[in-house]
Formats: sequence, C-alpha cells, structure tokens
Amino acid sequence: MITLYDHIQELRAELRGCYFTRRERASVQAELAQAIAEQAELDRAFDRALEAHSEEGGSWACANS
Repeated sequence: MITLYDHIQELRAELRGCYFTRRERASVQAELAQAIAEQAELDRAFDRALEAHSEEGGSWACANS
C-alpha cells in the first residue's frame, strides 16, 4: 500500500513529466489537491494529539528505557 506522502509525490512527478490532455491534467490536479488536503488534515490531527498529550504532562519516553 502506498503512503499518502508517496502518492502526493507521484502525482507531482506525473504533472511534471507526463503529457496530458486538458481533462486528464485537470483530473490529476484535482486528485493532488484532494491528497494534499487529506495530508493537511492528518497533520492537524497529529498536532492536536501532540498538544493534548503535552498539556496532560505526558512523556514520549519509551517504556523500555
């Protein structure tokens, strides 16, 4: 399974290196925009979780240390 980051990179590479019809290019651009929006939401969710953990005084140390 491809990661979202890799998917974004592949779409960017396709837009740089491939010839598309206008319709195909618009479709790839829309798919890229959607993937970037999904990644941004994941980043925001991670930031919220990290902030909540920090506010609780949590530690990120491994249990095995």
